[in-house]
Amino acid sequence: MALRFVGIDPNTDTGQCPTVWVDENNADVVLQGWKADQATEAECLETGSIPDTEAVIRIPVRMVQILREACDAAEQRARTEL
Repeated sequence: MALRFVGIDPNTDTGQCPTVWVDENNADVVLQGWKADQATEAECLETGSIPDTEAVIRIPVRMVQILREACDAAEQRARTEL
C-alpha cells in the first residue's frame, strides 16, 4: 500500500489529529478522525448497523478543503487506471 498524505487538521498542536490520505494503489480515501461519541453513534445506528470492522469518526468542518483535495486526488488516480 502506498498512501499519499493530503492533509492534517490545520489546528493541530501535537500532530495527532484528524488526517487524510489517498491510497495510490486503489484511490481509496483513508481517514483518521476523532472517535464519535455514543450519542452520535446511536443516531448513526438508526440507519443501519456498524460492523466491528468499521467505526464512526468525526472530521472537523475546517478540514473540508483537505477532504475536497483528497477526493479530487482519488478521482484523478482512479481515472488514470481506467
